[in-house]
Amino acid sequence: MPVLQTNSRHMLSLASLIARWNAQSLARQFLLAGGFVAICAMLVVGSIVAGLIENAVTRNSAATTALYVDSVIAPLLPDMQTTRALDDTVARALDETLGQGALGTRLFSFRLWSSDGTILYSNTKDLSGRQFPLSDSLKTAFSGQMVAKFNQIDDVESVAERDSGKPLLEIYNPVLQPWSGKVVAVSEFYEVANDFEGSLNQARLLSWLVVALFTLTFFALLSIIVLRGSRTIDNQRKALNGRIVELSALLEQNKALRARVQRATQRAAALNESYLRRIGADLHDGPAQLVAYASLRLDSRTLTSPAAPSGEREASLRTIKTSLDDAMTEIRSICSGLMLPHIETDNLADLLERAIRAHERRTGVTVTLSTGKIPADLSTSAKICVYRFVQEALNNGYRHAGGMGQKVAQSFEEGLVVVEVADEGQGFDPKDVGPQKLGLAGLRDRVESLGGTFQLLSSNRGTTVRMSLNIEEMEQA
Repeated sequence: MPVLQTNSRHMLSLASLIARWNAQSLARQFLLAGGFVAICAMLVVGSIVAGLIENAVTRNSAATTALYVDSVIAPLLPDMQTTRALDDTVARALDETLGQGALGTRLFSFRLWSSDGTILYSNTKDLSGRQFPLSDSLKTAFSGQMVAKFNQIDDVESVAERDSGKPLLEIYNPVLQPWSGKVVAVSEFYEVANDFEGSLNQARLLSWLVVALFTLTFFALLSIIVLRGSRTIDNQRKALNGRIVELSALLEQNKALRARVQRATQRAAALNESYLRRIGADLHDGPAQLVAYASLRLDSRTLTSPAAPSGEREASLRTIKTSLDDAMTEIRSICSGLMLPHIETDNLADLLERAIRAHERRTGVTVTLSTGKIPADLSTSAKICVYRFVQEALNNGYRHAGGMGQKVAQSFEEGLVVVEVADEGQGFDPKDVGPQKLGLAGLRDRVESLGGTFQLLSSNRGTTVRMSLNIEEMEQA
């Protein structure tokens, strides 16, 4: 169980690190990862380049020194192919040559090796004649290749050189037989390399500076490109997220509009049925009764009996004619309420005036009208909406408030037409208005179907019904 808990903690920690990494921007991820890779690459390349330069400088300097030493020492040496030991004359000559002049100041120590690991000569006298195992450097030199190392003294016999504390250039130079070119001995010498150390440090510094400058320049250029791309991606991501938010909002609006259309369709069916019942009731209670009355008077004995006095007959005919005229008048009134032949030619002020005067004639109440700026151009659908809105709102105010203080107000500002119908009745609670109230529901649906807004305000001081239409949005639609 403890192992499982430890593994779970490690997994959670790893998941947290991955989540934090993914939460970073692309530019920051590149700067972190790319910076780490660039530093590692700079260290690797710098080490390789510095090593190559160090080896090249060391070999060049060692070759120059070895050539000089060889030119000085070679004439003093006997035939090393047959010589197993140097006599005192050669040893003294080497001592004198290595102890004075340029070699005396440049060389810290000198040894001459035979192929069996014997030191034939050394300026450190206690090493002469001693035999040591051949080191890798000696083996390489006896194979014909010069070996040069700087401050890498690891030979067993080089105790004095390690303890000197001086910068030493260790050189193993093969001694060749002049006529055969065969390696017959190896000269090992240590050069005091104060100037060489300064040159080498300068070469190292320059190589590191060049590598660092190139790496930083390359990384900076890549960073600029990545930052620009990341900024573009972030801007596009923000724009895309904004579009997604807008599309989501539009989808929600479309859902709401679809639900509203469905409700409006259902209400329209109910409203049509209600309008048909109202028209039927108006025809039944008005023209039908008058026509029925006229029909009954036509069957009266006053008209059917030849013996009826002519005066009564004429009076009965006048009554029938009056009843039929009244029926025709009411039929025309009903038809005028259904049809709006003047809707195309009237402007908004004329339309409001016509709706109010028709209401006054029908109900006998007085309605106050106040108009503001009149829009120059109003679509037919907007005119019909305004006319029916005023007509129905005045009818509701007359039916529920007795027509007390009815007034109509119109205004127009910044492309928005606002029409208000108010009364001074007792008012009601708008929350009590359910979907069965087809009059108000029909008004709301009619206004909102054109992209307008509908408001209902009611208190104990009266009721106000307000509609507004945006002319510019209707034209664009």
